[in-house]
Amino acid sequence: MFNVRRDISSQNVNFPVCLAPMVGLSHVSFRRLLREYLPEGAKTIWPTEMLNSRRLPDEDLTKLPESRRDSDETSLVPQILGNEELPISRSVRKLEAWGATGIDINMGCPVKKALKHNFGVSLMGDADYASSVVAMTVKNTSLPVSVKLRAGFTGEPEFLKTFVKGIESAGASWISFHPRKADQMRRGRADWSQIKIIRDHIRIPVIGNGDVQIADDVFAMLKQTGCDMVMIGRALTAKPWLLWQVGEKLGFAPPKGRQGLAPSGGIAEANEYGKILLRMTDFLENDYGPELGYKKFRFFVLNGSCWLDFGQQLYSLVAKAKVFSEVKPRLIDFFSHELRMREKTELRF
Repeated sequence: MFNVRRDISSQNVNFPVCLAPMVGLSHVSFRRLLREYLPEGAKTIWPTEMLNSRRLPDEDLTKLPESRRDSDETSLVPQILGNEELPISRSVRKLEAWGATGIDINMGCPVKKALKHNFGVSLMGDADYASSVVAMTVKNTSLPVSVKLRAGFTGEPEFLKTFVKGIESAGASWISFHPRKADQMRRGRADWSQIKIIRDHIRIPVIGNGDVQIADDVFAMLKQTGCDMVMIGRALTAKPWLLWQVGEKLGFAPPKGRQGLAPSGGIAEANEYGKILLRMTDFLENDYGPELGYKKFRFFVLNGSCWLDFGQQLYSLVAKAKVFSEVKPRLIDFFSHELRMREKTELRF
């Protein structure tokens, strides 16, 4: 059904879905929640939030919110922002000691803060320099190095082919590709045909990303593009059981400690969504404390609630509550009513 092309460079991957690195979301609490829905025996790779290579060498990674990790987490591929060899070399050495099993370079972030420092998608403005950033990272680590990129500034196929060939030649072990141009942000449709163009042009694995909201989207992307894996972002904040649903179609056993079939259908999935929000209140408060933890919870709900009918009311409830002790009974009351999850929604904010 899918090709994990040579195991995503010896990460022992046997499952076709992974989480996208997302600022404010791909943290230890969310990864822990997702592992509860990962089918038993399934192995994938796990990101961190973006880590700035200019700051990272002087940080305590056990205390930095973006690099917190559980002691039993494996296959962690932290993502770095970087464009200079010295901070990159210092960062990857620190991440190796931290327990990384790969290093991901961000060449896809389109926000102004990243562009101002020639980070993220701005690196796609100079293909030769982008390749040199990969080469300098590969030179300074024994770990596999991956690159996450967008369709650049034009989305022009010949440019994309030249760009990814340079990344491959510089030593990248795989590429994650989100086929939207920089100025699209999250607007418009992701052009999956561009994933196929890249997949057909290079030998290293390609992970496809963009507009995956239901389990069937995973298999559609794999079939249409030939990509090796599928990366899912914000849809997992609403429906982490997508991992379980995909696993069912592939014949995996249910997640450890769970029985039967994955939640399915609007009402059942809305009920499950209520449960995961209560679970996340505990995780985030324990991991980050009452103040930062609640800020992260509010952002988590902002991203996932658009899949729920009356999701705006849910987010308003969370925004007004301010603290965990106040929001928990309100969540229980809110989800005591019959609600439905939508299969798909527009991702505009």
